[in-house]
Amino acid sequence: MEHNDTIITQFTLQAVPFSELPGHSESMDMLVPFSGVCATDTVLDVACGPGIVACEFAKHVAHVTGLDLTPTMIEEARKRQQEQNLTNVSWHIGEVLPLPFPDAHFSCVVTRYSFHHFLDPVAVLLEMVRVCKPEGRVMVVDAVLPSEKIDAYNRMEQIRDPSHTKALSFDGMAAAIETSGLTNIKTGRYKVEMELEQQLAASFPHSGDKDKLRQMFQSDIGKDAMGVGVHRMGSEIRFAYPILITVGQKVA
Repeated sequence: MEHNDTIITQFTLQAVPFSELPGHSESMDMLVPFSGVCATDTVLDVACGPGIVACEFAKHVAHVTGLDLTPTMIEEARKRQQEQNLTNVSWHIGEVLPLPFPDAHFSCVVTRYSFHHFLDPVAVLLEMVRVCKPEGRVMVVDAVLPSEKIDAYNRMEQIRDPSHTKALSFDGMAAAIETSGLTNIKTGRYKVEMELEQQLAASFPHSGDKDKLRQMFQSDIGKDAMGVGVHRMGSEIRFAYPILITVGQKVA
């Protein structure tokens, strides 16, 4: 409950700036075809946030259900749905453990930029598989890094966003997928480019920690200990979140 409260506090503050950061809306043209959805699919978007993913998928499938813990995020999602005149989306406020849906209910279950917030991402993945129909697809999209960079990355993100628990390493994600029993695995990668001050303006760390973050990023230029490729571009400090897409099929 304490962690859930932290998530709600953070994402109530982040709801509007999160949805307005350009990096969070890009790459959608990659995710929809990568998922393999078609016009007859029913999709669940776990931890849907402001509805960016759900509304994009709704343009290509029969119906999308978005689930999020934070009421303000669902409010933003409903606004996005109305702006795009989508009628095949429904929203739920609720937790991921357990998911509030019956077994084998959706033909595709997706989640984006959420696993690093879960205390037990493997348990959430197993819930995603449970509510997916046999031969349906489960897709996880999140920052994933090499094992040697994961600790430094997590230290930085835990300061920037107190609701961050830990990102998975490539080995950790592979182990989670193996535990899930998903088959026919395919993966893809992309980067979410960010400018540091723009990202800090959309973040709500504890008092005084923004300066600590600026120092961490400045110190990582030319070292890349955090795995985000920190570099200068003119007067700006820029970096990129390394994102892994993982899609698997539930066995019949």
